[in-house]
Amino acid sequence: MKVKNQSSYDYVKGVDNFLNFALSNVREEDKEIVTIRCPCNNCQIILFKRNSDVRLDLLKWGIYDKYSVWEFHGEVLEDVRADNNYNDFNCDNDIGITMLQDAFGVASMNVGVEDELVNDNENVLEEPNENAKKFYRLLKQDQEPLTVKGMTMAKLAYIVKLLHMKVLYNWCDSSSDSLLKFERQAWGINIPDSYYEAKKLIKDLGLDYLKIDAFENDCILYWKENENLNECPTCGLLRWKNVNDNSLKGVKVLHKVLRYFPLKPRLQRLYMSRKMAKDMQWQKEEILDDNIMRHPCDSYAWKSFDEEYGDFAKEARNVRLGLACDGFQPFNNSQHSIWPVVLIPYSLSPWICVKPHSFLLNLLIPGPSSPWRNIDVYLRPLIEELKDLWKNGVETYDAFRKENFKLRASLLWTINDFPAYGDLLGWTTKGHFACPSCHKEIKRTSLKHKGGYLRHRRWLPSNHKWRKDACSFDNK
Repeated sequence: MKVKNQSSYDYVKGVDNFLNFALSNVREEDKEIVTIRCPCNNCQIILFKRNSDVRLDLLKWGIYDKYSVWEFHGEVLEDVRADNNYNDFNCDNDIGITMLQDAFGVASMNVGVEDELVNDNENVLEEPNENAKKFYRLLKQDQEPLTVKGMTMAKLAYIVKLLHMKVLYNWCDSSSDSLLKFERQAWGINIPDSYYEAKKLIKDLGLDYLKIDAFENDCILYWKENENLNECPTCGLLRWKNVNDNSLKGVKVLHKVLRYFPLKPRLQRLYMSRKMAKDMQWQKEEILDDNIMRHPCDSYAWKSFDEEYGDFAKEARNVRLGLACDGFQPFNNSQHSIWPVVLIPYSLSPWICVKPHSFLLNLLIPGPSSPWRNIDVYLRPLIEELKDLWKNGVETYDAFRKENFKLRASLLWTINDFPAYGDLLGWTTKGHFACPSCHKEIKRTSLKHKGGYLRHRRWLPSNHKWRKDACSFDNK
């Protein structure tokens, strides 16, 4: 890795040793056709190439010197926690770890160990804020292994598994309380003694969402100024369905419930892992300005945004987001439709930001039908939070630099198909003005019961063969 002379014997031998290591688990007859990531200075572990092409690139361009651990070619990451004064727990394949990764968007977060901070650590440059301290403290406490002999599961994972079983098997709250109390007394383990306390633990760790009452016709959300209303101010219908039904015995059933997962805690959690906090600055630290499109930060849109909002671009840790939205049917043979709204942090490298654990689920819009143009009603909590993140930001602790900073965020793109495009942007995607590019310039012709768009030869090059093809068109 440190040899600079690419024609020397040591470097050529090192290249061959690297390729042998990377292909050690590949059958001999497949080595010539299998592709691996090329770690040369030109490709930088982004492009996949064949064995022979990788060898040629390494000899021509040299190896990427920052790729010191060959994690994309089978080398296991060394335990970087050995030099720290932390207690190490056996958390491999832990459902609690997986859950936290999915909830916080952290790819390799050794929870409770890698990110735990102690006050007497000499490397701490600045004390974490209160929110970060609380998270680290709870995480350390709940990742301690249970005291039962032979038990390898951590406390948090154990509680999450019980809550999962409660949902799967439809346990009532009282039976869950009895089970937790019995296990606490019988085994002498330190777990919550009620379902309420277990839910409170999950909530304190940030694994929570807000339930916002919604109206059946998607008119309003019963939120903020409308929180105490009992009927819709637009159409006058009641907030609850079957409110006069005697069979419900006074229980009020809502028409719809919006699930909202707050964005600020999720973004803060990204910087509470040292590795992820470093990865979140990839677009400033690692990107090459060589006019090659490898990442959205190479685009003109990104660069023009940086030029216009220099104060935002100056802080490398500020987050640029993309919003993806579309509906899907969660049940077979059903027209019931649910609309998730997902945010993607594009500050990460291209091989991380598109992984499932990097997607931040923000809204779960209920069905049974599409909200259509009323989707802006459901997007209101997200829009207000994004406005606050743009204007004021949120205090966040950076575990990599060991300092607090003001984190801001900006939404740059939306990702959707054509019908969802029309709903999100309030633009027509059918009828006379279906094309958002042509708009009023489009020429629509009635074809019995349908509409057709003809006369588009005008957009073709002047020497195109269809320009003179009068038989296939109406000569206009």
